[in-house]
Amino acid sequence: MQAAVAGFALGFSLILAIGAQNAFVLRQGLRRAHVFAVCLTCAVSDAFLIAAGVAGFGALAEAVPGLEFWMRLFGAAFLTWYGARTLLSAWRGGQVLMAADGQGSLRAALLTCLALTWLNPHVYLDTVVLLGAVSAQYEPALPFAIGAMSASFVFFFGLGYGARLLAPVFARPGAWRVLDLIIGLVMWSLAVKLVLM
Repeated sequence: MQAAVAGFALGFSLILAIGAQNAFVLRQGLRRAHVFAVCLTCAVSDAFLIAAGVAGFGALAEAVPGLEFWMRLFGAAFLTWYGARTLLSAWRGGQVLMAADGQGSLRAALLTCLALTWLNPHVYLDTVVLLGAVSAQYEPALPFAIGAMSASFVFFFGLGYGARLLAPVFARPGAWRVLDLIIGLVMWSLAVKLVLM
């Protein structure tokens, strides 16, 4: 149970930091355009990548001594950089989310969703490398993986369908600043945790 909770917490925290994908899901939710299909595509893609990371990284870590340590350091460095970038965005401010008119085609929405997911190098770092590295400390790693996968489903469907409630909030630049501040601090805390493992 502890491994599943840890997987859920880490997966949920990391997924907050994938800006382009989350912004797309949020916009689709605000537009009420193909929300279920987009959320399902994101969540299933994440589940596949998490499974690959947990299954492959554990075996690879056993085969290559010291790999887990270096991957944790690399992950901590990335999280430190990403947190700094997000905190800089919070300091600068100026972002506003506007709900666009029109639904667009399902095909276009899914292709965009797949591109934002599979062509984003941060997704691989988060799901395959980082979650895979952390899962190596749990035996068995399956509960951790299930927790992380569950976080993806909860997050994407919550974001997609909850977007209409957030529309008035994210029409104000201050809301983006607060969100960026929270994400930046979470990324830095995760970096510290990785170094101290």
